[in-house]
Amino acid sequence: MKIIYNIYQICFALPILLVLTILTALTTIIGSLLGGAHFWGYYPGKIWSQLTCYLLLLPVKVRGKEKLHKRTSYVFVPNHQGAFDIFLIYGFIGRNFKWMMKKSLRKIPFVGKACESAGHIFVDRSSPKKIWATMRQAESSLKDGVSLVVFPEGARTFTGHMGYFKKGAFQLADELQLAVVPVTIDGSFEILPRTGKWIHRHRLIMTIHDPIPPKGKGIDNIKETMTEAYKAVESALPEKYKGMVKNEDQEVI
Repeated sequence: MKIIYNIYQICFALPILLVLTILTALTTIIGSLLGGAHFWGYYPGKIWSQLTCYLLLLPVKVRGKEKLHKRTSYVFVPNHQGAFDIFLIYGFIGRNFKWMMKKSLRKIPFVGKACESAGHIFVDRSSPKKIWATMRQAESSLKDGVSLVVFPEGARTFTGHMGYFKKGAFQLADELQLAVVPVTIDGSFEILPRTGKWIHRHRLIMTIHDPIPPKGKGIDNIKETMTEAYKAVESALPEKYKGMVKNEDQEVI
């Protein structure tokens, strides 16, 4: 069965997805220029992500969508199991949002330019001034129900376990007094681990936890929210992936 699936993904699914990726990127770039990034920066990517999961025959289950309120902006903080986290969140979280991502991703052909056109936020940590500009860009994006998605670990896991959380997303939520929503991703590590070369068919589960409202402002609120969010995300992982394992290449985001 594994051999058949590998033949299917190489000969059928991946060639189609390559074409879809280029078309989605071009649609996002042109649409954002002509009609605004609010619509074109989200919906083409959402459809592309859903088609990716469907074409690769990946079952998807989402829990907890009912906990989110329409037209409310949130800061989502999911764990980062693997590359398919992107498709799961983009395709199935059901919220218009902007990614906060590494500056290096801007160099990816087509995709980097599409992300820039869509208004996703590239983190530039080269100076305090540029970090401040990143925060201001994020603030301007979080309105009319548009949310922000940040991987607080800053890097994909090597083991399936969570790394430690960096404070950037929580500082932003504290400054803007927005609720933080912990999100648990389970299954992405089995589909394509960080060191893997083949896609493996496996179910994807996304668990959306209760939003954590701001309890005040300042470092105590940030630390408390980080701790609460970490525990919530970890609680929905299988037992074999519970327990923090530090990733050596984690970056602040």
